[in-house]
Amino acid sequence: MRHGKKINHLSRTASHRSALLSNMASSLILNKRITTTVAKAKALKKYVEPLITKAKTDSTHSRRTVMSYLQNKDSIKVLFGEVAGRTSDRPGGYTRIIKMGDVRLGDNAEMCLLELVDFNDLYKKDGAEKKAKTRRSRKGKKGDVEDAEVVETVTEEKQDKPKKAAKKSAKKKE
Repeated sequence: MRHGKKINHLSRTASHRSALLSNMASSLILNKRITTTVAKAKALKKYVEPLITKAKTDSTHSRRTVMSYLQNKDSIKVLFGEVAGRTSDRPGGYTRIIKMGDVRLGDNAEMCLLELVDFNDLYKKDGAEKKAKTRRSRKGKKGDVEDAEVVETVTEEKQDKPKKAAKKSAKKKE
């Protein structure tokens, strides 16, 4: 049983796994997308998303913290410059895993494409405006719907009253 085992060890020792994830994260940051197996992509997603969140605040402490994970000066520059600039208004979910449907020839591992979300121009809409931040709550939506129904019934009653008055006046004239 695997109770409480949250990370995928990827059949590697701890040092090998940390080196693998560090190198893959650097490649992802520099190239904006990489092709890898689904298992490695899921492990890398958990590794790199907190680093991108950390890069939103450009301070010496956050740079040193991220440097301890990546150990690559070029990827640190790109992360705190270009990547942090594009992801500054996104609350999370910086990466996307796209399964390619094919398998690796040697070991039949399922392959996928891992990319940074804000750097894929295919999914962006040209004329799309940014939405204002709204809180999602069921209470507000139900109240809005009920208020709208009340407004509709009130307007219908107001419109019915002049019609009824016109009918009464027409009957009196006859």
